[in-house]
Amino acid sequence: MSLTRHQELNLWIDEMAKMCQPDDIVLIDGSDTQKADLTKQACDTGEIIELDQEKLPGCLYHRTAVNDVARTENLTFICTSKKEDAGPNNNWMKPADGYKRAAEIFKGSMKGRTMYVIPFSMGPVGSEFSKIGVELTDSIYVVLNMLIMTRAGQKVLDQLGTDGEFTHCLHGKAERDIEKRLIMHFPEDNAIWSVGSGYGGNVLLGKKCLALRIASYIARKESWLAEHMLILGIERPSGRIDYVAAAFPSACGKTNLAMLIPPEGLQAKGYKIWTVGDDIAWMRIDTDGKLWAINPETGFFGVAPGTNMKSNPNAVKTVQKNTIFTNVLLNPDRTVWWEDGDGDPPAEGAFDWKGQPWKPGMKDENGNPITGAHPNSRFTAPIAQCPTHTYRLDHHHGVNISAIIFGGRRAKLAPLVYQSFDWNHGVYVGATMASERTAAQFGKIGEVRRDPMAMLPFCGYNMADYFAHWFNMGKKIKEPPKIFHVNWFRQDENGDYLWPGFGENLRVLEWILERANEDIDAEETPIGFIPKPQDIDMTGLDLPAENMQKLLSIDPEDWLKEAQNVSEYFIQFGDRLPKEILKQHAALLERLKK
Repeated sequence: MSLTRHQELNLWIDEMAKMCQPDDIVLIDGSDTQKADLTKQACDTGEIIELDQEKLPGCLYHRTAVNDVARTENLTFICTSKKEDAGPNNNWMKPADGYKRAAEIFKGSMKGRTMYVIPFSMGPVGSEFSKIGVELTDSIYVVLNMLIMTRAGQKVLDQLGTDGEFTHCLHGKAERDIEKRLIMHFPEDNAIWSVGSGYGGNVLLGKKCLALRIASYIARKESWLAEHMLILGIERPSGRIDYVAAAFPSACGKTNLAMLIPPEGLQAKGYKIWTVGDDIAWMRIDTDGKLWAINPETGFFGVAPGTNMKSNPNAVKTVQKNTIFTNVLLNPDRTVWWEDGDGDPPAEGAFDWKGQPWKPGMKDENGNPITGAHPNSRFTAPIAQCPTHTYRLDHHHGVNISAIIFGGRRAKLAPLVYQSFDWNHGVYVGATMASERTAAQFGKIGEVRRDPMAMLPFCGYNMADYFAHWFNMGKKIKEPPKIFHVNWFRQDENGDYLWPGFGENLRVLEWILERANEDIDAEETPIGFIPKPQDIDMTGLDLPAENMQKLLSIDPEDWLKEAQNVSEYFIQFGDRLPKEILKQHAALLERLKK
């Protein structure tokens, strides 16, 4: 079957169709007409529910299977010829075994269904920063999400031409049985196979699968960086815009920071915020020798619970139209609601994320509250609808990065902000970053979880080699961005947060940019440079002076314990751990002991 002008693509589609046996094959062209037809089909079958089109124009509602509500990391594999290339940070399987196991589930799984062919570009079509993928799927839900999250359709096929390179992405819902679920990455073949899931993180194969796991592998070969980072522009009254990229583990406020609203005290300075992206950054050294970044996506796939007009007003405004809501509460008037959102839930007549009748105050057999929305319920919305979205989203070279920020959730250890001494020290800071578990996360509260560069679940190869790649990149960048670490979550002796967070974080970003541009001095400490308290603009913020003192304090004894914990963490990487990491670690110990 000649669906396209690309012979290799046609052969692959035929081969996958023989295995999956769909009744029909449809090419996604990206047109509004086709999208409307597919939406109607999905609504007719109940796969999707149309929401009230006057209150939420263009918005849709979807429920996943009850056993299929999040990324399944234990069923996610990196399939490389050698196990050590996948590293201790990944589940590994031999490629031949991976294909065989997945093929057994795929076989005949699309009988009675349609296979949709989605050509998509991660990044602006035709940019040297971008990569093309083709996803085959039997889910209209996946198609509609990919049309929001990526640049998809005929224009991508035109760019691919007759022999262009693309990532082979195959997805099938199969029975959505957790015993028959696999998310397989084949970096050496530039391929992804996902079967048995309908949840976005497992099935929107342009997202974590391609944009991070496969792209990180490609980026190492091609000397660029594929990172789990937001990109944010900060415009000063002079009109100058500085861009930062920031990596935070989950539950550390990444999306909120990406859409930050300047606090009242700083609004008089005339700051504007530009949202480039909230999740993924692809960064390359451009012809000027500096580091430039694009957001390869065109949408947000955000967590709904906790999103409200206080925590993230721009996100609330973004999802008012053309948004797909997944696993939230369905109101009787065909609008939606979620916990820690805005407004009260309906007293009756609502249906929870499982499709069961729901009302406030319901409890399960153990006396635990039954939530209306799943804690990992999602919204998929176009970036172009965000009030702060950047006009540079489609710029082929992206934006110049002035600073890279790492962060974590630490109650006592890390100060509000500190700057690394240089690029290599900054890589060490990113490689050792960690968060403490909260009550919302599985495991012991307060337990430290290492998540280097927030990439632990997403690096497509051995993380020791990933650290080495960062060191190598530093040698090639003419003017490397300055590297910082932030911690919005420091607490006092009563467990109360010392810093208000949210929009007030712009005060810290302001200091970061002044340091990045070498406009201000700082205090040197064993862990890096910290602000002089008077250099963080506190206009309009009534924060006790002792809070700032505590926020910027460093306890050498606590840091020595942390260094011991880091030493134990590094053991798993064995001989592949770069010598420079050990050198930075030894230097930190020496500074702390002094």
